[in-house]
Amino acid sequence: MRRKTIEEYIELIYELEKQGGQAQTGAIAEEMNITPPSVTEMLQKLEKEGYVHYKSYSGATLTGKGRRLANRLAKRHETIAEFFEMIGVDHDQAQIDACQIEHHISERSFQQLEKYVRSIQEKP
Repeated sequence: MRRKTIEEYIELIYELEKQGGQAQTGAIAEEMNITPPSVTEMLQKLEKEGYVHYKSYSGATLTGKGRRLANRLAKRHETIAEFFEMIGVDHDQAQIDACQIEHHISERSFQQLEKYVRSIQEKP
């Protein structure tokens, strides 16, 4: 499975869980503009990988492993968006760009970016 695809599903499941307790297959399909059978197939793969608990006709919820990944992705997104806003990118565009970059940046580069953003924020 592609890392970006896994991460997109995890992020969406996380958001849908916050809204309604679990992520329904139909809601995922609609949000990602794909067919419900494709979502079902992916949820079964994510369950095998230990990211979600999946029940047919009920939907999916994140496991501890899935929640940790979702939190890490949220932190990446937030940090990248903050960086873009610091350099003058408007909020909406910063959010859009962060969504794209967060799935492609290496861990090492992200750590350096995070360190930079935090150092700027801590200056009086």
